[in-house]
Amino acid sequence: MATVLPAGHRVWEAFPAVRLTGDGMSEGTDVFEIMHTTRAMRRLKPDPVPDELIRRILRAGVCAANGGNTQRWRFLVVKDPAIKKAVQVWYKKAYDEVIGPRYASSAPPPGVTAERYRRQHEAVEYLTEHFHEAPVWIVACLEEAGAPTRWSGASVYPAVQNMLLAARALGLGATLTTRHLLFEKEAEAALGLPPGVHSYAILPIGWPMGRFGPVGRGPLEEVVYLDRWGETWREAAAAE
Repeated sequence: MATVLPAGHRVWEAFPAVRLTGDGMSEGTDVFEIMHTTRAMRRLKPDPVPDELIRRILRAGVCAANGGNTQRWRFLVVKDPAIKKAVQVWYKKAYDEVIGPRYASSAPPPGVTAERYRRQHEAVEYLTEHFHEAPVWIVACLEEAGAPTRWSGASVYPAVQNMLLAARALGLGATLTTRHLLFEKEAEAALGLPPGVHSYAILPIGWPMGRFGPVGRGPLEEVVYLDRWGETWREAAAAE
């Protein structure tokens, strides 16, 4: 079945390297360009997203690496406004009590100017107020018999990154957020998760209001060492 994009949404405009096939899907994307331009898109339109695109994003997710290929990941697709509003209550509470004050007192991270950090803060505020309006959420979860361990995330976060890249390739905006975990019990109850299932991230997905662009990151040589901790790897600097 052909995928019909909502009026005004053109994948090739959002991502010039993308070409549309006859069924409206993308092809010819460059994976490195996608990775370098997969920014957190926090301002999303409420317009509906075709189910076929969400399915493609999920299919990309389950192609990811995971511990022992046990595939214990589970993905809850949330469209119900009532569920999203119930979670948003705790999401906003986390911003008011923790995230907002942290932004107000923090310096810009490496590779980000003060002005860009200010805009990021504004985008975070926007997402806080409009979180429930994103047309689709994908809640990334794991089935776990016991309490989450230090290595649990290795079996779900690669899938999350794959889904973010897939959304980017399709011209859809998304962001990785874990803020709801500050009120984990309450948020997971609002999501209706059963015992033995833990959420690790929520990906709000929709057509972006802004444009994609390069991610803001610090120099590679500041985070890469050779053989011994703190030993500079000259090739890292040469690659910049």
